[in-house]
Amino acid sequence: YRVAESPVYGRYLVANRELAAGELLIEEQPLAIGPCVSCDPVCLGCYQPVLLEPQQYRCPACGWPLCGANCRGINQAHGHSSWECEALAQQRERAADLLLQANVSPDEVRDLYELVLIVRIVLLRGAQPEQYARIRCMQSHTEQRRLNATLWQHYERKVVQRLRDEWRLEVAAEELHEICGILDVNCFEIGQRGAKARTLYPSAFLLAHDCSPNTAHTDDPSSFAILLRTSRAVREQETLTLSYAYTLQGTLKRRTFIQGGKLFWCQCQRCADPRELGSDCSALVCPAPACHQGSVRATDPLEQTADWACDRCDHRISAANLERLLDRINDDLEAIDVHNIPALENFLTRYREVLRPNHYLLLSAKYSLCQIYGRIEGYLLPQMSPEDVARKERYCREFLQIIDLLEPGLTRLRGLIMYELHAPIMVLAQLGMQSGQLRRPEFQRRIKEVLKLLQDSAHILQMEPPGSSEHEMGLAAADALSKMRG
Repeated sequence: YRVAESPVYGRYLVANRELAAGELLIEEQPLAIGPCVSCDPVCLGCYQPVLLEPQQYRCPACGWPLCGANCRGINQAHGHSSWECEALAQQRERAADLLLQANVSPDEVRDLYELVLIVRIVLLRGAQPEQYARIRCMQSHTEQRRLNATLWQHYERKVVQRLRDEWRLEVAAEELHEICGILDVNCFEIGQRGAKARTLYPSAFLLAHDCSPNTAHTDDPSSFAILLRTSRAVREQETLTLSYAYTLQGTLKRRTFIQGGKLFWCQCQRCADPRELGSDCSALVCPAPACHQGSVRATDPLEQTADWACDRCDHRISAANLERLLDRINDDLEAIDVHNIPALENFLTRYREVLRPNHYLLLSAKYSLCQIYGRIEGYLLPQMSPEDVARKERYCREFLQIIDLLEPGLTRLRGLIMYELHAPIMVLAQLGMQSGQLRRPEFQRRIKEVLKLLQDSAHILQMEPPGSSEHEMGLAAADALSKMRG
């Protein structure tokens, strides 16, 4: 690939030749890494969750919570470095000691963790000046951010004034605002096996955004390196893209999220299409009493404030009212324990008269059910009724059908769901043969489908880094495939 530039996209990457699906494009270590914004408390060494309780191990010098005295990130540049510890120790009363207070609020905790990566970048000026210079070359969109009063004041009060006035950090206000902008525009959120962090990489940030991208990325759980591959075949001269947003979000929420962090309104093919590439994952059931048959979709998806309208009657709903409805339903979903199968099933039942079957909020619930049916006590495969097994198969197929449209090719979500799908097909095929309800040709067809699912999922998931749960699932798929063929 090469770096291209345009007045619209800035710098971006273009394929220099035809690229096959699965080609490794970028593998690089972080320039800077730290806790995510708005995440729960994490260890500053390895980014695993920690508790803000007296029994939690803390760094003896600076007082910040760590997973333990033997954390692999202690005294490491990608974790709790000696120069960071020294700087945080000087601010112990204004930082770590606040986390010890019984009445500390979630907002105060978030604000303190947000400062960590910003301070780390400032400290690079003296510790690793070359890395600091590479970070300062990244786009910050400072002037655009200055025009957004809410955003600018947030960083002015929570970051700039706090670090300069309270922590007495010797750094210019403009420089701090620029670092905040660089993080908002260019950072990646990563994490494996419970860890959560945000990172800046030397060149991965140059990929342009698309809500249905042609690359997929993951991170190495041991080194936090990013691995970025093509997820499908890419033409020569084609722009290399990744998605800054979560696939299982509708256009209205996805575009708001991207604009809030990256400061542009996405106009990709998926965003411009009211049916989102055929997935229809934002459509609602028309609530008009005389209708109930129509689907409500955006009249102009690239205009955030445009009305949504039924395709069968004259019912319309404002974008603002729609967003309030989606927020309320999302709050209901977020309140459900992801391991609570009856509650998730109840969610699907309650909202099937409000949301179309492929709506992203229903898909999110189905994705959780795809993963936990067959995996938790009371719902392990040998314990499940044929009806429950068939339900798992149906959810997997429905989810895979949508992901094939939105994230086609060698993508992690496809690999995971194909692995989940093979088991119910196998179980129901065996039950069908034992009961005499399934003829041998149909049994053999289903077994062929199982073999193909295992083959494809093993191929995709073994591209994930060793040590990740996805890689281990890929090995399990390969092992199951070998045993079936043997």
